[in-house]
Amino acid sequence: MPEFRVETPQRCYPAIVERGIVARAAEYVPPKSGKVFVVSTEDVWRHQGAALASALAGVGHEALFLPGGEERKRLAPLEQLAEEMVERGADRTSMVIAYGGGIVNDMGGFLAAIFMRGIPVLQIPTTLLAQVDAAIGGKTGVNLVGGKNLIGSFHQPLAVLIDPALLDTLPDREYRSGLYEIVKAGIIRDRGLFRFLADCSREVLAREPKAVDRIVADSVRMKAEVVSADEREGDLRRILNFGHTFGHALEAETRYTRFLHGEAVAWGMRAAVHLGRLTGHISAEDSAGIFLMLETYGPIPPLDGIRVENIFARLAHDKKTVRGKVHFVLPVRIGKVTVVSGIEEKLVRESIGQALS
Repeated sequence: MPEFRVETPQRCYPAIVERGIVARAAEYVPPKSGKVFVVSTEDVWRHQGAALASALAGVGHEALFLPGGEERKRLAPLEQLAEEMVERGADRTSMVIAYGGGIVNDMGGFLAAIFMRGIPVLQIPTTLLAQVDAAIGGKTGVNLVGGKNLIGSFHQPLAVLIDPALLDTLPDREYRSGLYEIVKAGIIRDRGLFRFLADCSREVLAREPKAVDRIVADSVRMKAEVVSADEREGDLRRILNFGHTFGHALEAETRYTRFLHGEAVAWGMRAAVHLGRLTGHISAEDSAGIFLMLETYGPIPPLDGIRVENIFARLAHDKKTVRGKVHFVLPVRIGKVTVVSGIEEKLVRESIGQALS
């Protein structure tokens, strides 16, 4: 049972990777908690809700449903859920359990952060992307038309319960979307994980339990280390944005309806590698290795009709842009990246064009 400690000024908590841990969810509800609200989506609850409902049989709880979909990751559904919580007797002793994919973890965490100025949240991610990324680190939020996650807060959970068995029924596209985040983890900080993904792609794609458990645990360990060192993205944590600056622009440009988050990040990593080659940060050999890895775990949807200038314009609205300067996370070699700003606009446009071609 790998357990990784996330240690931040706000809270220290475990991120536990264990098959079947959903059955022990009640152990992570504080004894003096009031009513528990499980935030999920109807499809997740229909397919996987029974396991959590059984685990919480002795705990007073009610299920609340978000509409799902990145395009509906907005403030309005959270206001509706908050109204429902009040109607059902929620108070400052209540807590939220976010049970679903990355959108549910982001929105459920944000709901907990703002309801009565903050109540506890327990994260139980049900998709691969959420298990290795969204559920860990306390970043919560919703989208604006102008950009992704532009409204949000840092709200650390009581714990993160990661059950790889939940991935067995995940649609193939959703599974591959999560794999891109694991590829990202290998590129930015763990060369050994990158090599495992390259050498054992057949086992990973076949979802063999030993392979899945290994890549999930390695990714969770990496993110727990980074978040513990830099909770609020002041320095080290910025490396986790590799692929996100370009990817978020792609999601916003396509109104969050064309690409899954991991797919957009995969494209963003392609653009970042192209930019790294143009600026001389990464070698041709390591670039080729990254491109091959992305192809191995692909494909991503077609990029037809997307204009370079539109993506470039959206970069200015990324939440990591400071005083008009866009900060890019660029690969130096497999296992190491650097954060760079002040890159010539011509090179940025060229990298977007190469990634779109």
